Amino acid sequence: MKTKNEQQTIPASPRINNYFAQLQKRTQAAFALAEKARKKHYDPVDHVEIVLAKNLAERVVGIISAVAPQIKNSGVVQRILELEKHYGALDWRVALIIAHEVAQEKFCTFKDKREAMEVGIRVGFAYVTVGVVSAPIEGFVTLELKDRRDKQGKYFCLVFAGPVRGAGGTAASVAVLIADYVRKKMGYATYDPDEKEVARTYAELEDYHEWVTNLQYFPSKEEADFMTKHLPLEISGDPSEKYEISNVNLKDLPRVPTNNLRSGFCLIHSSCLELKAPKLWGKIRKWAKEMDLEHWSFLEEFIAIQKKAKAKNTQATTQETSRITPDYTYIKDVVAGRPVFSHPLRPGGFRLRYGRGRASGFSAQSIHPATMIVTNNFIATGTQLKVERPGKAAAITPCDTIEGPIVLLRNGSVKKITTEDQARKLQPHIKNILFLGDILINYGDFFDRAHTLAPAGYTPEEWILELQNYLTTHHETTASLAEKTNINNDKLHSLFESPLTTTITSHEAWTLATTTNTPLHPDHLYYWSLLT
Repeated sequence: MKTKNEQQTIPASPRINNYFAQLQKRTQAAFALAEKARKKHYDPVDHVEIVLAKNLAERVVGIISAVAPQIKNSGVVQRILELEKHYGALDWRVALIIAHEVAQEKFCTFKDKREAMEVGIRVGFAYVTVGVVSAPIEGFVTLELKDRRDKQGKYFCLVFAGPVRGAGGTAASVAVLIADYVRKKMGYATYDPDEKEVARTYAELEDYHEWVTNLQYFPSKEEADFMTKHLPLEISGDPSEKYEISNVNLKDLPRVPTNNLRSGFCLIHSSCLELKAPKLWGKIRKWAKEMDLEHWSFLEEFIAIQKKAKAKNTQATTQETSRITPDYTYIKDVVAGRPVFSHPLRPGGFRLRYGRGRASGFSAQSIHPATMIVTNNFIATGTQLKVERPGKAAAITPCDTIEGPIVLLRNGSVKKITTEDQARKLQPHIKNILFLGDILINYGDFFDRAHTLAPAGYTPEEWILELQNYLTTHHETTASLAEKTNINNDKLHSLFESPLTTTITSHEAWTLATTTNTPLHPDHLYYWSLLT
């Protein structure tokens, strides 16, 4: 905690500084009282285990000190802060370097080299999990050093347990990366799996998925085999389940200590390394050479294999879809009774639209409220859906300035629904939903998951920029354009100010398009590419 003098350096009013000072004073008083209570020996431990921490670096040291007390006041906190100044807060390179330096025993000593490297990995893991989960001390069980089959050195074997799930897929994957960085810097060999050890990965994932619980991501055999062959270290786990591996040919392997299914192993090899490979490589490739991690470029080939597996060998048939292929992952293990709103890249499903509304953002996507109504209100505000792209899940919120659904009524007419009231009136008469409408997705979701940007629909906000570009390049104004097109100047001004809410007739759209040589307004573009 900060001292009173340090508190005064906060750029805030005296009242706020006094507030922080009171928080500190009363917290310290509570801790002092708790220490006195512990000294009475009514508890197994005679001191308060919880450590006060004012920043991420102190949280990291605090959590790891539970298994390595010598790391306290050793200089690790100061070193993390130095590295953050150089690389930036939460940069993975901070975790890599601090893990290596702890493994080198630069700050404190350990009983042997193996323990030093294990604690180093824990410190790096705690950093990427921001020091708030138990995964670095409970999810990562231990580091084992094993002999290669050719006896040309020892390699790293990381043993994980179920609590690693608390770290999240990305952070758990980075823990493997941290361990490999320490391995390489400390001069250890790479893992050399044999055919049965490679086959054991997919077989164990399959048994775990079928007998224990559905995995968030169940990789294909090609993915599991490739990852096991190319990982520079071995992934293992505690024998957590009562079931043994079903394939008798994969039992009693010399370097696999158990025949039982291992939850930690299955989690790392499904919802961590395999699922997060695109995001992992998206980050690593920027500084792989700098950090001597170029051998992780195998992830690039893995991602190509993964895309092919997800697409079920579907080939793109048009120029527009040649960059992306259908991804069946999100509906592969759908539970009976759950609705599937659209199959991968299926016409009539949700149309991708980039942007953010007032109620959308990171992993929070929006659809038109009319879409909620015509789908029998199954989707409500806050409903979580699994989505094809950019993957994972999203909470759904309403946004009424994006495209609504198009429906076929029982009388044979087709209606484009633009308001909630219209949807309620027409709902009893709807025969089919021809188009679900837009789904508004934040660009940041694609960036966070290192996912290729998929083609989006043509929207009014894009159209108005093209019209604005015409005015700029031709040195015109809305007034001169109004004179050329015989469109009311106030109407044109409204289009530029509020393109999402200003309607335009087909005649006005055609006049603007032919006069300015720009595309037709999106409201008057038809779905020619979907004709059969």
